[in-house]
Amino acid sequence: MSQKKSNPCAGPVSAFIEHHFRHFNAATLVDAARGYRALLDGGGRMMICLAGAMSTAELGLSLAEMIRRDKVHLITCTGANLEEDVFNLVAHDYYERVPHYRHLSPKEEQGLLNRHLNRVTDTCIPEGEAMRRMEEGMLEVWKAAEKKGERRFPHEFFYQILRDGKYEKYYQIDPKDSWMLAACEKNLPVVAPGWEDSTLGNMYAAALIRGDLKNIHTVRTGIEYMTWLADFYTQTTQKGPLGMFQIGGGIAGDFPICVVPMLHQDLQRTGVPLWGYFCQISDSTTSYGSYSGAVPNEKITWGKLGVETPKYIIESDATLVAPLIFAYVLGW
Repeated sequence: MSQKKSNPCAGPVSAFIEHHFRHFNAATLVDAARGYRALLDGGGRMMICLAGAMSTAELGLSLAEMIRRDKVHLITCTGANLEEDVFNLVAHDYYERVPHYRHLSPKEEQGLLNRHLNRVTDTCIPEGEAMRRMEEGMLEVWKAAEKKGERRFPHEFFYQILRDGKYEKYYQIDPKDSWMLAACEKNLPVVAPGWEDSTLGNMYAAALIRGDLKNIHTVRTGIEYMTWLADFYTQTTQKGPLGMFQIGGGIAGDFPICVVPMLHQDLQRTGVPLWGYFCQISDSTTSYGSYSGAVPNEKITWGKLGVETPKYIIESDATLVAPLIFAYVLGW
């Protein structure tokens, strides 16, 4: 078997990938990266879906540059990824890494809790410096919006705080490595379905229960995100295809991909094109009945992808694969 000729303009990372990644999941990674670039080169746009704990994994180190270089045109993410990039931005020096996390005893886990350290695999997020600091700022903007009778999406409140510079004095990483800052600077559209299932979503509910907030509707909902997405998808695909690059499973990918069958089947807008590209990085096992583990062709039966849609599934660790693909797309 012969390998396609390498791109002479590729940087050292891209050249390494093209030379060494020849088979199995590695080969699919190359195919998916080339497909990503081909979509953009052909006038298409790309949506990135962030599930899991990609922000705590500091994916912003590569994703932020993807945003700045116009390689990403929409992000759909969990509420956790929305907030955890900002947690990392303002409290990075207080994080603790636990490389022996697989061997922690229940008492050691309790010890971390007693120190207000919330563990995500090998990384502990500090409650006071990250979560409570963010709660204080968010409560202020929620109250101000409520007083004015304004309603905003979750990501818009984050953008407001970042633009106000409220947290600049707390920045503990290079701002260029924060994907939320990059997105804010670009005013990149963000969809955060199920935002209620996040730390700040819980804090918003608690504020309503305490009576600090009175209006439950100040933060706009997932249904409103879907109606916005329907318009965005319709308008965007009049100019060229929109692709979907999904990192992980769950609502971050399940929610936005359904906009196409909704437009076709529920609204009878059959002239709207299908997704123009699909790639998923997943470690979910096919055959267990989970949507996250479904092969891309199953999505044809739901009216999401077409027979000719470029489709890739890379069964690997997203913390390894996503930065490599981003590096390839960026020409690093």
